[in-house]
Amino acid sequence: MAKSAKQRRHVPQRTCVVCRTVMPKRALVRIVATPDEGVLIDPTGKRAGRGAYLCGAPACWERAVTTDVLNHALRTTLSDAERERLRDAAPQPDAV
Repeated sequence: MAKSAKQRRHVPQRTCVVCRTVMPKRALVRIVATPDEGVLIDPTGKRAGRGAYLCGAPACWERAVTTDVLNHALRTTLSDAERERLRDAAPQPDAV
């Protein structure tokens, strides 16, 4: 059997841990808990450690930083410094 000329490429899907929206993996930001460096933003999406994904909505980032959503998803406890680092990296709402 001949393969079709145009095969659709598989696009990995991930879920935002706050709003539970399913989106392509590349549209979300991965937060990773590493054993030696703590909680970091993983721009490559390939860093070793337990990961969780957040969408680009500022409300999701704010809720992730202020509540225990990331603690639960990453199975760790975020320090104040890690929360501040995530708050600084959060996307800003569009100023109109």
